[in-house]
Amino acid sequence: MSPTVNTNSSNIIDFVVKQGNGVKGLVDSGLEVVPKQYIQPVEARFDASKVVPEESIPIIDFTNWDDPDVAESITNAASKWGFFQIVNHGVPLKVIEDMKAVVHSFFELPVEEKRKYLKENSPSETVVRLATSFSSEAEAILEWKDFVTLRYASEDEANTFWPPIIKNQAVEYMKKSEVVIKKLLGVLLKKLNVKEINKKLEYPLMGSMRLNLNYYPRCPNPEVAAGVGRHSDVSTITVLLQDEIGGLYVRGIENDTWVHVPPIDGALVINIGDVLEIISNGRYKSIEHQVVANRNKSRISIPIFVNPASDAVIGPLPQVLENGEEAKYKQVVYSDYFEYFFSKAHDGKKTIDYAMI
Repeated sequence: MSPTVNTNSSNIIDFVVKQGNGVKGLVDSGLEVVPKQYIQPVEARFDASKVVPEESIPIIDFTNWDDPDVAESITNAASKWGFFQIVNHGVPLKVIEDMKAVVHSFFELPVEEKRKYLKENSPSETVVRLATSFSSEAEAILEWKDFVTLRYASEDEANTFWPPIIKNQAVEYMKKSEVVIKKLLGVLLKKLNVKEINKKLEYPLMGSMRLNLNYYPRCPNPEVAAGVGRHSDVSTITVLLQDEIGGLYVRGIENDTWVHVPPIDGALVINIGDVLEIISNGRYKSIEHQVVANRNKSRISIPIFVNPASDAVIGPLPQVLENGEEAKYKQVVYSDYFEYFFSKAHDGKKTIDYAMI
């Protein structure tokens, strides 16, 4: 029998956050109305009237990734949209489908099993952590999402600490995806006059990678809640695998419009993070995006956040400024930038102001 929950504020926080039941636990308890702790202010709610249905982010065939036309499509999409989808990228469809299946399997585990990965219980909280919302300690209004975040530093570490129900499939997915990530970064950096990404440059580009398993339970009142609020990522790039449900919206080219990112079988969604905007001195754009909850179905998404190492210093690359271009961003330690992002609720693209001159 699913647990019942009193919907006063302290009980909701205790049940969802501290006990590890998550938003899924609320739904499983039979809750038929979104609790007040999840009701977004009117100005923060998704407005379907601002969606531009005829617009679409680019879809790029990655079969011949070293073709100059493909490279041009990637860099144009990164500059204009900050988002694009890639197909024929080399990650096998079976690996993708297995990855999606085990995310569902994990979140269907009994709460007693999942609770082992709460911050205070995790065998290593820096490697694996179960949480809910975005930054539940910093938010006044919570988001309609549960997730597990997994550090990917080595296969051995993953095999030691990641949940047994997902680790084999997740490691295989990361190994295949890492090849794609390096190719993408190579294309994007070549346009910035960086001839190759050597080990020294990998550190401030992809020195830390995280795989998140996101679970968005069906929501009785999606019009007042947020799956994920408006934000840009603080990654170098993000590689996202989404399921067939849909619900990801990105800021359109025209101000105050939104574009749906349609699910495409086997595709990966790529978005530019704040770090790549900073190191490119604004040539590439990180773009606001949000996730809308679904009334009838639960949704999953699986982002890989490709981040600098925590102690790396990020700023415009020398190659970008070598012709006298003025720097728009200062040099910042990535861990400071990262911690600032998580010290507050999602607030659009305001985090990048931290790095601006």
